[in-house]
Amino acid sequence: MLNALQEKQRRLVSSLENVDYVRKEYHFINSDERLIGLIGSRGVGKTTLLLQYIKQFNLDEALYFSADDMSIVNFGIIEIVEEFYKLGGRIVVIDEVHRFREWAGHVKNIYDFFPDLIIRISGSSMLNILMQSYDLSRRILIKELDKLSFKEYFEIKNGVTLSSFTFEEILENHVTLSYELITKHPTLYKQFTNYLKMGCYPYFLSSKNEENYYAKLYNSLEKIIYEDIPSTNKIKFESLDVFKKLMYKIVAAQTPYKVVIDSLSKELKISEPTLYTYLDILNKTGLFTTVKKFSKKESRKPEKLFFSNTNILFALSNDLQIKADIGTIRETFFVNSLKNAYYSDVGDFIVNGHIFEIGGKNKTFTQIKNVQESYLALDIDSSTNKKKIPLWLFDFID
Repeated sequence: MLNALQEKQRRLVSSLENVDYVRKEYHFINSDERLIGLIGSRGVGKTTLLLQYIKQFNLDEALYFSADDMSIVNFGIIEIVEEFYKLGGRIVVIDEVHRFREWAGHVKNIYDFFPDLIIRISGSSMLNILMQSYDLSRRILIKELDKLSFKEYFEIKNGVTLSSFTFEEILENHVTLSYELITKHPTLYKQFTNYLKMGCYPYFLSSKNEENYYAKLYNSLEKIIYEDIPSTNKIKFESLDVFKKLMYKIVAAQTPYKVVIDSLSKELKISEPTLYTYLDILNKTGLFTTVKKFSKKESRKPEKLFFSNTNILFALSNDLQIKADIGTIRETFFVNSLKNAYYSDVGDFIVNGHIFEIGGKNKTFTQIKNVQESYLALDIDSSTNKKKIPLWLFDFID
């Protein structure tokens, strides 16, 4: 059994020979911490990152296997790790760990029984839900791997390294920053338009065209709904179609989707508490981003629903054979670049006390002309106005 796993490991590591780009999360994984969990949605690159980490070790030092490997079911995680440990192995990497039943108990046991063992696991964005019952929270450090930012996409496509900026630096210096980047990289804005369609997931590298890319993305979305969600939540299979209906409802709306809980729950034929639970699940899976209305009081109700990246919006619009709404595309990009964005009655969003109106090059200040600390986030290549910020620049925030 161990020999078979090591042979698979050898083949997978060999497949990385032409993968030079290393994401910043690698440095967190490659630390002295004993137990680290890498979480994130399907397709964002968790497996590649773990293989890059294990590539530095010999086969007898470190073992990689995926918990969704059918052969694992017959042996169990503890048994495999124990055999490897007896042969002198001290590093174990378990991919897609949430696919193994009672995985949290197994990870807890190998952490406790083998005190000099270094453990890396990856799994669904909802992994922390199952950790709680096994008290793993005081043993494990969690790192989330998000979709590729536009900055990362551009670096990969062009073999360059670009600087990151703080939110405050972009507000203060976006005129200079955008001019310098566009001047040095003339195709940057054109590549941004490509990124919005097919650049958020690493498999753009192996996709010949949009159709091929969307097929891979659609397959990942199906697996999230029908495999990942049931594996981390007690939801009946027949209820899973509700998630898909909600996704297509957002696409068909052709505008940023405003949430009306009572009518939506009736339309989906589920209770309001169940709807809140489902929205929370979709938010954690990396499919949705929920944006609440800005308020001093904590609210559970989302004001608007967006997909977690523009590629999902394009893929599902393509499946429905409708054109993705440009306003929704821009707002989807913005709220996913700035995770702390709130919906605002004035302008579109408020972030750290600053009001933002989102639009294209012809957008004016009419709606926010009397608002201090307000900006236009525009779908343009560069800016000469201190209050107009190119939309793409927000994905350069560190």
